[in-house]
Amino acid sequence: MASRPVVQVRALEGESSSTLPLPAVFTAPIRSDVVAQIHKSVAKNRRQPYAVAENAGHQTSAESWGTGRAVARIPRVGGGGTHRSGQAAFGNMCRGGRMFAPTKIWRKWHIKVAVNQRRFATVSAVAATALPSLVLARGHRIEGVAEIPLVVADNVESIKKTKEAVAALQTLQAHADVAKVISSKKVRAGRGKSRNRRYRQRRGPLVVYNEDNGIVKAFRNIPGVETANVRSLNLLQLAPGGHLGRFVIWTAGAFAKLDEVYGTYEKGSALKSGYTLPINKVTNTDISAVINSAEVQAVVREAGPSRTKKTSGQKKNPLKNAAILARLNPYAASAKRIAAAAEKRAAAGGKKQGHAQKQVKASKGFKETLLSA
Repeated sequence: MASRPVVQVRALEGESSSTLPLPAVFTAPIRSDVVAQIHKSVAKNRRQPYAVAENAGHQTSAESWGTGRAVARIPRVGGGGTHRSGQAAFGNMCRGGRMFAPTKIWRKWHIKVAVNQRRFATVSAVAATALPSLVLARGHRIEGVAEIPLVVADNVESIKKTKEAVAALQTLQAHADVAKVISSKKVRAGRGKSRNRRYRQRRGPLVVYNEDNGIVKAFRNIPGVETANVRSLNLLQLAPGGHLGRFVIWTAGAFAKLDEVYGTYEKGSALKSGYTLPINKVTNTDISAVINSAEVQAVVREAGPSRTKKTSGQKKNPLKNAAILARLNPYAASAKRIAAAAEKRAAAGGKKQGHAQKQVKASKGFKETLLSA
């Protein structure tokens, strides 16, 4: 439905009254990873600082007994006449002691997020609201809705009574989502139920308006329904939990204002200084069609014969296997021959030297002459 160039504008009676061109923001790239990451950072900026009491676990006069008593040197409560006396204190391993590294209120709670990243995530979330598959996947009941995105006439901004707002939702077949919210209200699990967060419930439709002529007070008491001005759309409302596909009901004035707020691909935004819509890196997402197109196949080499990779066999010792040694060291065979030849020459030289010694053996007369001198 989002690919259509125009969108029907529904009157409060539920019938089509006019048409509006589809704003360019609905064709922006949808990046669920960016939305989830930016939502995680932005949601942390609404946290309330908390910390344990500064003197918690130290409200006793405990001193260590020192060494020589066969007990640990942890500080112990003094006195007598009670079970508390002699018990360890202060440490995080002790009953009634302080926690390890007590939390402080000067923790870094706020996370800076670049303006362009926040705008990118918001634009992606807005574009995702126009895809019925994503809206249904998020759990919204839009089976009876005539069209997504759902645009209603501007007179809905002048509704001042909640019963009139409920009647308008029923006429637009959007009340099924409110009924889902009402039936989803459950008691929260955990300690939050005693800390003013007793109930949990789903999110319903988000009503985006251009001018508040009573629409905020009319819709604010309907379970799960939220309102937002088109000039200040919030990522926490467009993608609760970082999940794309919020069911959004646009007024005609707000829908027509989107091109001015976020700009188009031909001109930048009129309300956000220096901002232009992000462009898809790939215009055709059907990659298989691109690969198999005649233009690409004309310049691609033909696939060669398939080859199965030879698995490595048993590892052999090159010191015992001559073939493996020759593959690792081609000079090994030559070195072996040279070493054998050198050994052979050395052996032959030793034999000649021994034969010469036998011929030059000293005579008995020479010894007598040498000793007599």
